[in-house]
Amino acid sequence: ALVGHSGSGKSTILNLIPRFYNVKSGDIKIDNQSIYNSTIDSLRKNISLVSQDTTLFDDTIKNNISYANLDATEEEIVSAAKFSFADEFIDKLPKKYDTIIGENGIRLSGGEKQRLSIARAILKKSPIILLDEATSSLDADTENKIQKAISFLTKGRTTIVIAHRLSTILNSDVIYVINKGEVIDHGKHDTLLETSETYKNFYKKQLKRS
Repeated sequence: ALVGHSGSGKSTILNLIPRFYNVKSGDIKIDNQSIYNSTIDSLRKNISLVSQDTTLFDDTIKNNISYANLDATEEEIVSAAKFSFADEFIDKLPKKYDTIIGENGIRLSGGEKQRLSIARAILKKSPIILLDEATSSLDADTENKIQKAISFLTKGRTTIVIAHRLSTILNSDVIYVINKGEVIDHGKHDTLLETSETYKNFYKKQLKRS
């Protein structure tokens, strides 16, 4: 997990992994292999990105989900929608999976867009998941559902998560504290509470808010 103030460089680090930018120095390796030795296409096939800005098309819900895997069967699409809790709102729509959602999903709420984004990632079945503040600006009920969907999505997969709510990252194997583009501390949650002043302050602020 990556934590840090807004503008500290968390999203930039995340965006380096699928090569939205290239590094000027150093290297990024997956299984000891530099990502610069593989094609962008093969790299991105193995990565799913769920962010607060979901790109959706002026098309049906079914086609928006299956964009992640064009060979997916109808059964697989419905299954992904169920696991992402998207079926809850899809079933209430007049044309259900054949409903056209408008440019960038204009007819959907923020939480509904997020659930479609997670359904896509579930359908893609990629081994690496990148989550960039995927639960930001949602009401508590929707956030709770999306957290459950994310738990299903990330089970047994390498996951890198940026979260503004620390509750979502407490069980991370390693938490990196980022400040001005630098890693200033890293470790597990309990260790960081003892060793990192910055992390401790983050946590205290979170407790006050909740």
